[in-house]
Amino acid sequence: MKHNHSFKDRARVRVTSADIWGSIRLLNDASIPVFHVQEEEPLIFSFDINRKDYPVLRTLLEKRGDQIVLVQKSRLHFFQQSILRRPVLYTGLILFFGISLFLPTRILVIEVEGNQRIPSREILEAAENTGIKLFASCAQVRSEKMKNELLCAIPELQWAGINTQGSKAVISVRERADIQKGLSNSTAVSSVIAERDGIIQSITALKGTVHCKEGQAVTKGQVLISGYTDCGICIRAERAEGEVYAQTLRSSQAVTPSVYRIKGPSLRQRQQFSILLGKKRINFWKGSGIWDSTCGRIEKEYRLTLPGGIPLPIAIVCDTLTWYETEEGNVEIGSARSALTDFSRNYISSQMIAGIITHTDEVWKTEPGRYLLSGQYLCSEMIGRERLENGVQNEQSD
Repeated sequence: MKHNHSFKDRARVRVTSADIWGSIRLLNDASIPVFHVQEEEPLIFSFDINRKDYPVLRTLLEKRGDQIVLVQKSRLHFFQQSILRRPVLYTGLILFFGISLFLPTRILVIEVEGNQRIPSREILEAAENTGIKLFASCAQVRSEKMKNELLCAIPELQWAGINTQGSKAVISVRERADIQKGLSNSTAVSSVIAERDGIIQSITALKGTVHCKEGQAVTKGQVLISGYTDCGICIRAERAEGEVYAQTLRSSQAVTPSVYRIKGPSLRQRQQFSILLGKKRINFWKGSGIWDSTCGRIEKEYRLTLPGGIPLPIAIVCDTLTWYETEEGNVEIGSARSALTDFSRNYISSQMIAGIITHTDEVWKTEPGRYLLSGQYLCSEMIGRERLENGVQNEQSD
């Protein structure tokens, strides 16, 4: 018997035998070590063996007529058996441990602060092109090289800084103070020009020199009120202000199908899932993603968040597809004409800065599969638009 063996991978067995010492000698002849032999009752003994030797031991002793019962195994054995029975659980734990070490070093959320005129989306797109993007290294995004590349990509920025708070990157920016909206500068020199061709109906000039008169035909881009005034010994430059109304001609074409199709009772439904990683989408279904008019699609996005409400760039998307029966019908001429007329006139009115439609000349046509309305519209509208004069500042010169 040997007693100097490690306990980390042993099993204890109980043997019922009329000749226990003969059984132990048989095990020794088979090179199977035995540890801690203990007599529990007459003819019943228990001892420890190496777990790997148990199948051979059982075979040898059962041939002698002994009864073998496995009463205890080592913790390592139970742990190994647990791993073999639940490989998915332990694989998931290992992956979770690896991810918990990897994610804190990566950027999962990007925010922009300090911008007023420049849209956040524009800054985020420029930042992504410079390497400040999802899953980028936290240490890398703080480099001066990326800050300089971001300033070069957006000249309107005076300063940019990138701070990281865990897995969140905050892009702090400061816009240039000299970037002003064109006409907000009261010292700018500007003129009022014609937005489109027309015949002048009325002129109201508050500042500047009028260069047109009522009844005059003007073309697009022609100066109506100039910001320069000749004062004899000097020329005064200022911002021209005024309103100019003219008679203009506009045209439009509107078309609508003569047959409509509506959804009837639903036939069947299907759900399909996708994973959204940043801007990349992984679909777990096959297909082009293009369905005909008999199919309706409802998309729901479930965003994953960290404790505290911080959103992750990972979302599960569920698309519910529903197929319907369709019913066809003919569009009545009266309703189609009324709809096209209202649409054309509302569209013409929306294209004017200010004004009204004074006269209409509309032609109605019925063609195979559609109705067509062509119209000419005489309008009285404001055509004056302010234009900066090459950024010249307000000053007087000889």
